[in-house]
Amino acid sequence: MKNIPRPFPAFVFLLLIGPYLMFLGGGLSSPTIMGIRIEFILFALTLAGIVLFDNKTMYVALAGMLSIIVARYLFSPGFSLGEHFFGTSSQAGEWSLLLNLMGLLLGFTILTKYFEESKLPELLPRFLPDGWKGALLLLFFIMFISAFLDNIAAAMIGGTIAMTIYKGKVHIGYLAAIVAASNAGGAGSVLGDTTTTMLWIGGVKPLILLSGFIASAGAFLVFGLIASWQQGRFQPIDRSPVKGVVIDQVSIGIVILILISAIAANQFWGFPALGVWMAILIGTIARKVSWAEIPKVMKGTIFLLALLFAASLMPVNELPAATLRGTFIIGLVSAVFDNIPLTKLCLDQGGYDWGLLAYAVGFGGSMLWFGSSAGVALSGMFPETRSVYQYLKNGWHVTVAYVVGFSLFIGIAGWHPTPIEPFTSTEGQQDLSLRKESVQTLLPLDPRVYYSLYTLRTK
Repeated sequence: MKNIPRPFPAFVFLLLIGPYLMFLGGGLSSPTIMGIRIEFILFALTLAGIVLFDNKTMYVALAGMLSIIVARYLFSPGFSLGEHFFGTSSQAGEWSLLLNLMGLLLGFTILTKYFEESKLPELLPRFLPDGWKGALLLLFFIMFISAFLDNIAAAMIGGTIAMTIYKGKVHIGYLAAIVAASNAGGAGSVLGDTTTTMLWIGGVKPLILLSGFIASAGAFLVFGLIASWQQGRFQPIDRSPVKGVVIDQVSIGIVILILISAIAANQFWGFPALGVWMAILIGTIARKVSWAEIPKVMKGTIFLLALLFAASLMPVNELPAATLRGTFIIGLVSAVFDNIPLTKLCLDQGGYDWGLLAYAVGFGGSMLWFGSSAGVALSGMFPETRSVYQYLKNGWHVTVAYVVGFSLFIGIAGWHPTPIEPFTSTEGQQDLSLRKESVQTLLPLDPRVYYSLYTLRTK
């Protein structure tokens, strides 16, 4: 019996050796199983391994990422890992997203410790309504700030507050709602989400994108109310009086500085993590940083980065037709794959109702914990969300909310595809130049946004 390999090593070995076996059996062409490419199968196996071996998630994610990289080299002629990571003259790489996510994950770990040491969390419940109303108000706050703040930062701010006021006992359904709120807020704002900024740069007018808030509002009524009820039953806000608490105003000041710096860095450089760490370094002047918190979350951070990079390697190069049904399907697809390349493909394809598309690609990723960067980031604080089964079982209302929001949009605004006018005239080129300048000055979000600047079709 000792010679029989244990399930985990055997699974990792098969995951790593899989691309080579397919290469030997299928030649240079990309092998498929029931019409599905090997890269998608490997990614699905990686997710399955995360569910089965939840105490070895980092190793499963790393093995899955490596297997997908090998498959891309074997079956995708011209693929370059360096170009995919660092980018080229016409396409931004993934390094910026990964570095920003890592900076936020580690930085907000420090912020959480400052917040805890300030003693303010012990008094915060006094300022929120009792029961489900307090939970609903927090979700609305998250959705509001995500209209102009990066959805990763909005989700982690909301998660930090929730962890505090609920004494660490946060329902998985409520965590799914935090992810949904952080994505819903940016669905209609060119300031709140990389995808909407891409659409704006690509030629879609901001007023058209505002209609996405119709769907977001409908979705919020569903997931907000249900998740707040779940949290109220699971762990209500503790409003018991606390005596002898002395608030550390310096620690509170550092927390506020970190948040303001994150917002400012997001607005001016598109890199909120830079602002977070600048503020943390400034804060060392007044308070000692709890560096010991970093090693505690390092494995989880590596796991999340590996999983996100593996998802970015998926060869998503085709979309359904630009129809109402196709837009709905794209929202479902964004629950599994990065919505940045999906948005770029939609811009190339044209013919969408852009307000509805912004909602679909923005909010759709909330249906699974790894479907959006906000969900991936929040899972670093709450590892229990990494179970797909538990996330779907307890956060089912997010999927229902997606359908309700989509239907409400159709009932109120209808389906109105709007063509994007190519910038061929001198006036049009000047308009595009001004739009570029506006984005670079006010909101140069993720550098991958500029990928669309180089690939706008000029018929």
